[in-house]
Amino acid sequence: MTTNDTITAIATAPGSGAIAVIRVSGDEAIAVCEKIFIPAQKSKKLSEQKPNTIHFGTIKDKNEIIDEVLISVFKAPHSYTGENSVEISCHGSSHIQRKILELLISKGARLAQPGEFTLRAFRNGKMDLSQAEAVADLIASSSESARKVAMKQMRGGFRNEIQNLRTQLLNFISLIELELDFAEEDVEFADRSELKKLTDNIAKHLQKLISSFKLGNVIKNGIPVAIIGAPNVGKSTLLNALLNEDKAIVSDIPGTTRDSIEDVVNLHGVLFRFIDTAGIRHTSDTIENLGIERTFNKVQDAEIILLMVDATQNNIEDIIGEIKEKIKDKKTLLIINKTDLLDKPVKLPDTDCEHIEISAKNRENINQLIDKLIELAGISAINQDEVIISNTRHFEALSHAYEAVERVQEGLKTGISSDFLSMDIREVLHFLGEISGEITNDEILGNIFKNFCIGK
Repeated sequence: MTTNDTITAIATAPGSGAIAVIRVSGDEAIAVCEKIFIPAQKSKKLSEQKPNTIHFGTIKDKNEIIDEVLISVFKAPHSYTGENSVEISCHGSSHIQRKILELLISKGARLAQPGEFTLRAFRNGKMDLSQAEAVADLIASSSESARKVAMKQMRGGFRNEIQNLRTQLLNFISLIELELDFAEEDVEFADRSELKKLTDNIAKHLQKLISSFKLGNVIKNGIPVAIIGAPNVGKSTLLNALLNEDKAIVSDIPGTTRDSIEDVVNLHGVLFRFIDTAGIRHTSDTIENLGIERTFNKVQDAEIILLMVDATQNNIEDIIGEIKEKIKDKKTLLIINKTDLLDKPVKLPDTDCEHIEISAKNRENINQLIDKLIELAGISAINQDEVIISNTRHFEALSHAYEAVERVQEGLKTGISSDFLSMDIREVLHFLGEISGEITNDEILGNIFKNFCIGK
């Protein structure tokens, strides 16, 4: 990607709609648009207009009017990319969009590559790398909780944490490296006791950020919830009730579900990934046994277990006892189903699990179950000011930084020389700098921006 030419792309989703937006950015963005735009008020050229203004007019190809449009003008450095930029709002016809794009390219622009607008914003200092990645997360967010995490990061919450840690370390390393200039005189400019306090504090901060990744990851990808139980207790019926569609086959024949069925649903702003599993029972059916084995594998991956039992059966405690060991470390909610078939109160089993009585078939108490799921997810209790990591690249860089901090701490204990101490501190700075993009290379940038949509 070159950084001094003019790029253009359709910024809105593919297909026909009422309005579409075409973006143009680069030194000659305004000049290129001026060649095809005829303003309704002909007193001023587009290049003579004030920045951050909108202008009505027509797009022309020679003497042919292509469309009536609104053009927004942004002048460097006060734009998304930090360059001269134009956004053309035209009618949503795919033919009109393509025609305007072809005209812009014929007048000197080129088609932007995926993520190139945001890459330019990064390179022009409008955002750091972690904020650029948050742009992609914000676009992809499919729940309120995922939006909040991405927005917090995009607005610099994570960047501020990293910058603060790097600044403190940079102050110390400058003093330690000054000591190297006076190595023969055996002097210390950096107070080792203060450095120890700082590294202890940094280690605590890094550990907190690293620990938040598990939560951030489930917020981004959906909280995995496994629905388990014996055959014919209503697991598939419950899945269909939660999804509001007939996703799973429901049958009176035991062992109908022989593999895991998964789907994602947004419940009150929280993304859940529900997994309907094969019924747990002793069987000689080889295929069904494979499904049951997969059930227990899904239990290990789940954050929440919905243990479902049939209210009309008398073996509830036996079923709980059979799988108790496999779910002991999981958040488990006991679902007592088919209460509509009882003419007397449910005989509750002797268990520590919280329980909810429902009729999945009649959708009774499903809302109560949803409220409990959101409570178990624990997302609503998150502090709005808390920084949560949801990006694997950030998690890996933070983990490497934490390992380097541990080496600094060990070096301070053993009293290693200033040059070795400086090397370990520089390694911490390197990994923190990778997150913000202060230390980067084209390969890292390519991997990050290749998955962006064109136009962003």
